[in-house]
Amino acid sequence: MALKIVGSGLGRTGTLSLKGALERLGFGPCHHMIEVFQRPDSVPLWVNAGKGKPDWDAIFDGFAAMVDYPGCKFWRELAAYYPSAKIVHSVRDPNVWFDSTQATIFSARSPAVNAPPPMQPFFAMVLSDFGDKIHDRDFMVAYFKRHTEEVVRSIPKERLLVYEAGQGWEPLCKFLGVPVPAEPFPQVNSRDEFIARVAARGPDQKH
Repeated sequence: MALKIVGSGLGRTGTLSLKGALERLGFGPCHHMIEVFQRPDSVPLWVNAGKGKPDWDAIFDGFAAMVDYPGCKFWRELAAYYPSAKIVHSVRDPNVWFDSTQATIFSARSPAVNAPPPMQPFFAMVLSDFGDKIHDRDFMVAYFKRHTEEVVRSIPKERLLVYEAGQGWEPLCKFLGVPVPAEPFPQVNSRDEFIARVAARGPDQKH
C-alpha cells in the first residue's frame, strides 16, 4: 500500500488528532510515533533511514498515511518516493509549539530525552537536527519557522495543505475531496494528557 497522505508537520502540532481525523476520513491506518512503540521491530528500519538507507515499503507496509515523528523528518524523501501522495503540513504558533515540546516530547521525562538503551540510536536520529539546542527557544522557534518555509517552498501548491487542527474538518475534507463528517473533529493528546500518560506509564512508554 502506497502512502496517500504525507504529514510534514512536526510533533506537537496536533498530529495525533490529525491521525484520528485522517483515519475517520478513510486514510488509515495512519502512522504516528505511537506506532514505533507498538512495533519495536520497525526501530532498526528507522535507524537505517536516518543513515540514508530507507526501506519505505517495509516501514509503511499496511499504512495509508503518515504524520508526526519520525516520518516528518523525512518529508522530502517521502514526498518524492510517493509522488501521488498529498502533503498535509500541520502548524501552530511557534512559541506555543516550543512551550508544548518542553512540557512533553522534549521534557526530561520523555522517551526522546530519557531513552532506554535500545531506543537511543532511534531518538538520536530523530533529534539530530537540533544538536544541543533542544531547549533553546530562539533556535527551536527559528527551526520551526524554517521547516514550514521549506515545505511551502518545495511542495507545489496544489499538492499541499498548511493546516491547523483548530480549523476543523472543512479545509481538510476540501483538500482531500471527501465529505465532512457529522461528528466533532478529534481533539486528543493535549499537553495535560501527554504528561499524565508519561507519569502513569514511565518515560520509556510514550504511548
